[in-house]
Amino acid sequence: MHIDLTKLVTENRNPESENIDMLSTYDMLKVINNEDKKVALAVEKTLPEIALAVDAAANAFQNGGRLIYCGAGTSGRLGILDASECPPTFGVSTNQVVGLIAGGHQAILQAVENAEDNRELAIKDVQSINFNKHDVLVGIAASGRTPYVLAAMEYALSQGAIVASISCNPNSPMGTLANISITPIVGPEIVTGSSRMKAGSAQKLVLNMISTGAMIRSGKVFGNLMVDVQATNSKLLVRQKNIVIEATGCDEIQAETALNKANNHCKTAILMLLTGLDADSASQQLEKHQGFIRLALEDIK
Repeated sequence: MHIDLTKLVTENRNPESENIDMLSTYDMLKVINNEDKKVALAVEKTLPEIALAVDAAANAFQNGGRLIYCGAGTSGRLGILDASECPPTFGVSTNQVVGLIAGGHQAILQAVENAEDNRELAIKDVQSINFNKHDVLVGIAASGRTPYVLAAMEYALSQGAIVASISCNPNSPMGTLANISITPIVGPEIVTGSSRMKAGSAQKLVLNMISTGAMIRSGKVFGNLMVDVQATNSKLLVRQKNIVIEATGCDEIQAETALNKANNHCKTAILMLLTGLDADSASQQLEKHQGFIRLALEDIK
């Protein structure tokens, strides 16, 4: 199969860095930094499409579905990174946001030869997690043409699921295929074709927005506090206590007492302190309102 990389923006040479190997270290870094400044602006232009992806993911969560990321190389690793941070940050199961990478676990640490070109492997990987129409699949590839990702997207569409794409080249096969096409055009890389740089940064920003936005829409955040954080170490135990203090205005002893009674469940402790309910009643109110503290407070008032 002939692949014409010259048509891909991410494969073009960047005139700003043509002589970067001749610059001082400081000037070299200044060129990189100036190019990096363009990333957030490119992402800004895609906010309407990102919003659609956030709402699709939040709707999937509400209906028992999942958010599935699929990519190869850097793109796959970024998906796995974002997915792996969701359970400790938002208290969700490890199955709610899932990252798939061409070549499997081995590919997280090192490149797996020809994995990104293996369409059959993509279908097998998606089927192995029992992908269904209630899930949302996000295909990630800077080029927008990776066969592994395209095959996973095609399978997801065949199941009736919503499919989004994140790529950094306009009019890509992935963008054309997806229901929601997110295409931050960051331009040529500092090191020609090294899409782990600006393209990777753009992808990470978009992934952060999708997962965080969907979790906020699912009641996992109160104000700007991560009220479903899991206390899996001493630092996070302190963070839980600080979150309860920030959310309620209570003192340290009151926060510790409420958290102990609430089995270290932030939301329950917060609702207890804001309403005077006991732990069981607060927990029941949260369950009644799908974990949304504000809805529980309105109901009680």
